[in-house]
Amino acid sequence: MSVRILISTGEVSGDLQGSLLIQALNEEASARGVSLEVIALGGSRMAHAGAELIADTAPMGAIGLWEALPYVLPTLRLQAKVDQILRQRKPDAVVLIDYMGPNIRLGKKVKQMLPLIPIHYYIAPQEWAWRLGDGGTTELITFTDRILAIFPAEAEFYSQKGAKVSWVGHPLVDTLTTLPDLKQARQKLGLESWQKLLLLLPASRTQELRYVMPTLIQAASLLQKRDQSIEVIIPAGLKSFEEPLRRSLKEAEVRGRVISAKEWASIKSTVLAVTNLALGKSGTVNMELALHEVPQIVGYRVSRITAFIARNILKFNVDHISPVNLLLNERLVPELIQEEFTPSAILDLAIPLLEKSETRLSMLLGYKRLRKILGTKGVTQRAAKVILDSIKT
Repeated sequence: MSVRILISTGEVSGDLQGSLLIQALNEEASARGVSLEVIALGGSRMAHAGAELIADTAPMGAIGLWEALPYVLPTLRLQAKVDQILRQRKPDAVVLIDYMGPNIRLGKKVKQMLPLIPIHYYIAPQEWAWRLGDGGTTELITFTDRILAIFPAEAEFYSQKGAKVSWVGHPLVDTLTTLPDLKQARQKLGLESWQKLLLLLPASRTQELRYVMPTLIQAASLLQKRDQSIEVIIPAGLKSFEEPLRRSLKEAEVRGRVISAKEWASIKSTVLAVTNLALGKSGTVNMELALHEVPQIVGYRVSRITAFIARNILKFNVDHISPVNLLLNERLVPELIQEEFTPSAILDLAIPLLEKSETRLSMLLGYKRLRKILGTKGVTQRAAKVILDSIKT
């Protein structure tokens, strides 16, 4: 038996999760004696996992109306290409991973063109937590046959809305590894016992190089001036980010180094073992830091035009932006949004987190509570089984 699956995602994080799912699908298909073909909108990790890429969408991602404008024409061209593929190489199932706007358009198109093809949404938009206008849309329920929920609250939300839901757990649980010995990790990174490591995680999208990165690097500069023991490391989400990040560190006179996108995968656990504090944007990385018990501060900024439209026209309002805080429904991790996101504000929050303070201890205890609600290992395997079970033989 031969099966073809179309997987669609975008951005660096989606590419990673897509690659892990492809590995699980290949293993499950092999166990069933099924010949599997995966065609995908994704990135290099998915291609390496065995997918045939329709297009590289890892660099294509933006939050905000203004920020998304550069991707309008490439997205329209890509949509036309996907329409052609849907007609010529009909898939047996479709899996949508995150990437809200493009994937919702694709889901509607597939349901219109191929109404009998099962559509699964894995890592669905966080409508259960984000409140937009009248309380969030449930548009994806109109075309999705099953939601593979990664959060218990997500599963409950969509079930109450009438969707078919399978709670599989959070995929980070599968990739959680034991961090190396602290002393050995320090030696590998060339850090002395008295030195502190500040990890900056500013960008997986091009817009974040402009709106998020400068503030984090300025905050790092303030922290280094206050404490000479602090060293800085920044992983580059994409190869094209490496030079802008190096240039920004140099211009701000920050002692630090940029880890290439290629090197980061092999050195990440070593860096996390040593990190005293991480400064970054909101996203899946917050969960990863929490699971590895790294104290963090979260910040985000979009253009003034986008912020104005979101607040005054779309009436966009959220209690939290970090998945850690969303899941716990409390402000465990400090968040600084838009005007509040300043170097001095980060400095004030960072000082106690860099020390053995009550603030730091409270965050680490909160991380342990978070770990208990993320499910057990075998997340991608459970997702793969549901997907393959949906395909009629």
